Amino acid sequence: MSIRARREREQAERERLIVTAARELAEAEGWDAVTTRRLAAEIEYSQPVLYSHFKGKDAIMAAVAVEGFADLAAELGAARATASTPREALAAVGVAYARFAEQRPALYDAMFTHAVDLPFATLEAPPALWAAFNELQDAVRPLAGEDDLGALTETFWSGLHGLMTLMRNGRLRRADHDKRLAILIGRFAF
Repeated sequence: MSIRARREREQAERERLIVTAARELAEAEGWDAVTTRRLAAEIEYSQPVLYSHFKGKDAIMAAVAVEGFADLAAELGAARATASTPREALAAVGVAYARFAEQRPALYDAMFTHAVDLPFATLEAPPALWAAFNELQDAVRPLAGEDDLGALTETFWSGLHGLMTLMRNGRLRRADHDKRLAILIGRFAF
């Protein structure tokens, strides 16, 4: 292995370590606890090493968000694959999305509520963002009829996101979550 290849591998490993530490710290203590100083201590590297990989906390959060979109795409795809009808697929995807948001609140926040320097809804968006959107779109497609598929998918996604955000922030009763989710899915799968 060449010196250059070894350095590139070590750099990728450090970046992976930084992103993993940030994600774990955010899930344990929230994004306010994630600072470059704290991350440097967690991974046992100096702050300048972190800055050699990322411009700052926002860039680290964006890397965490991209990783989250890849995870979400995998979970939505797995859920869709278990269904035998289009309506079941839409329901499975909706439930998987809600479960993802509930089980990974800090990751979900990095992906959807914190300002991160990622292009959304453009051709320049990272592949992981498109993969997650495409999983939603693939669940909506068989039920779209004459509707604009992209707009309908965005509307379904917005409904899921709104339900999860309002519930997580205490604006909607948690006890009625399953009922609201079933109503949303039912309206899209008529």
